[in-house]
Amino acid sequence: MPSTGTTFNIKKFSVHDGPGIRTTVFFKGCPLSCLWCHNPESQSPKPEIHYFENRCILCGDCVKACPENAITISDDIRIWDSDLCQLCGDCAETCPTEAIQLVGEETDVDEIMAEIEKDIIYYDQSGGGVTFSGGEPLQQIDFLTALLKKCKEHEIQTAVDTSGLATWTRFEQILPYADLFLYDLKVMDDEKHRQLTGVSNQVILENLSRLNSTQAQIHVRIPIIPSINDDDENLRATSAFLSTLKNIHQVDLLPYHNIAEDKYRRMAHEYELKNVKTPSTKEMQALAKIFEEKGFNVKIGG
Repeated sequence: MPSTGTTFNIKKFSVHDGPGIRTTVFFKGCPLSCLWCHNPESQSPKPEIHYFENRCILCGDCVKACPENAITISDDIRIWDSDLCQLCGDCAETCPTEAIQLVGEETDVDEIMAEIEKDIIYYDQSGGGVTFSGGEPLQQIDFLTALLKKCKEHEIQTAVDTSGLATWTRFEQILPYADLFLYDLKVMDDEKHRQLTGVSNQVILENLSRLNSTQAQIHVRIPIIPSINDDDENLRATSAFLSTLKNIHQVDLLPYHNIAEDKYRRMAHEYELKNVKTPSTKEMQALAKIFEEKGFNVKIGG
């Protein structure tokens, strides 16, 4: 079983990725491309360049370091040619102000476990643990399994945050080791789901039904994106579907925020939801009632 995988962040003291105080390990690579994705750096399985323009002093060190001549400076503007760039990371290593960063690196199980184990006392005191997120952690199934097994050996509670888009055999592989699944649902209508995420939701819904039948502990997480998926028809269809499943322990409604807009700018990607506003507390409470009417325990936020 591979002992290495590609991650892009380890977040300590997280309180929005499952119960208690948690460490969240973010895997790189995702089969979805949601318009509202707040971790756009997670979508590609490969490392990517982030450029923090406000930190750049136009010193030219990156120009000299780049073996592909992908970076130039003209009229006090740094120009990066993504077609020439081979993502070697030399520019990031040489940048004196960390204006250039290579996001995503290959790490091994022991490295990640060393970070996880630093906070065992907080997991024990708060009922927390480790959440494997992304991206889609099931895309690196053997690396994920190895980490889950190690956590099980150390009696560390685990959660897997998943889009649900994976072969069922991958779920079966981690079922003995995952204590909780944070299962994302976006939109019930398949055609709309394709438009908003780039993929069908058929496998996602089928996997949730199959996971429900295993008696796994499941929290369903629904991002609430105003004018995108917060309409009454979609949310009532979602609650109706979930009411046919008898093993959903909690429904988390996650209000949209635009914190990721700067990430898109650093990656030279267009952010398509600039005019979408964060839903108010009152609006979120009204949406929560749709699920509470079906008897679900609802939490607003992760």
